[in-house]
Amino acid sequence: VQLQASGGGLVQPGGSLRLSCAASGSTFGIGNMAWYRQDPGKQRELVATITNGGSTFYADSVKGRFAVSRDNAKNMMYLQMNSLKPEDTAAYYCHADKFGRTYWGQGTLVTVSS
Repeated sequence: VQLQASGGGLVQPGGSLRLSCAASGSTFGIGNMAWYRQDPGKQRELVATITNGGSTFYADSVKGRFAVSRDNAKNMMYLQMNSLKPEDTAAYYCHADKFGRTYWGQGTLVTVSS
């Protein structure tokens, strides 16, 4: 499974961005998917997860501002980020589980700054 994240960029505080994660390769059997983020010098942290059936979980820091979704037919996952704050600045990574194995995409950088 290959994961390709995109959609990062520079946005002002209070703005919005939508990240996308495209899965390719042997995608049959992909289960839970997730977004993580990592600021330089800090540990990677979980942002949101979504099951194959669409159940979601959010970190407290993004609850009410971010929304994760997926389109299983297109092998895509999305992260709608609203009301962005400077502390949301990080590289965002997509993650997928498949039959007990984990897969990571490369990061897409989100910078929230005026």
